[in-house]
Amino acid sequence: MTRTEEHISKYMRSNKSKDTKPEIILRQELWRRGLRYRKNYKYLSGKPDIVFLGAKIAVFVDGRMWHGYDWEHQKNDFKSNRDYWIPKIEDNRERDFKVTQDLIELDWLVLRFWDFEVKQDVVACADKIERAYKNRVNR
Repeated sequence: MTRTEEHISKYMRSNKSKDTKPEIILRQELWRRGLRYRKNYKYLSGKPDIVFLGAKIAVFVDGRMWHGYDWEHQKNDFKSNRDYWIPKIEDNRERDFKVTQDLIELDWLVLRFWDFEVKQDVVACADKIERAYKNRVNR
């Protein structure tokens, strides 16, 4: 393995699928506001990062690389192993779309945030969730 391949391999192994920093800071903000939730709820399609069962709200915090933020431009940034990464991320995007549709059909509200959005302005993200929660509980 070349030095670059070793670095990429180490980076990929260190990526977490749950309890990422953006998820944690969003959950902390929601908890601070008195909003109680379940995390990584395995009984729903896609195992949402945050779930409000009574209000039927599923929240996902998507990583820009794994979920293909600005995909039409970003996919051109892959210089190595393109035959693996492009289909992998396109499959992730298709799965995200299907999960969202499945949950909507079950009368769930699905909120998706990019990881960088949460890092840049966790208060705005939490405001959106709190508004949705209050609207769903009071309907």
